[in-house]
Amino acid sequence: MPATTASSGMSGRPLDVLEASLGEEVAVRLKDGEEFAGELAGYDQHMNLVLEDGQDTTIIRGDNVVTISP
Repeated sequence: MPATTASSGMSGRPLDVLEASLGEEVAVRLKDGEEFAGELAGYDQHMNLVLEDGQDTTIIRGDNVVTISP
C-alpha cells in the first residue's frame, strides 16, 4: 500500500508529493486517529512535518503519520 496517492499529475514518490505541497493546505492523519490540517511549511527525509495554521505551528514526527492528503 503506498504511503500517499498521487493525483493532479504529481509524481507518485512521497517526497516529491511533499515538495509539490509546500505552502499548500494538507490534512495529516496519525496512527492514533488524530488529524491535523494546515499549511505544509516544511518536511525532512524522515517525513517529519511542520504544519502552520494561523499563528500555530505543529511539528509531527514522521513515524506517526498514516496519510498526508495534499
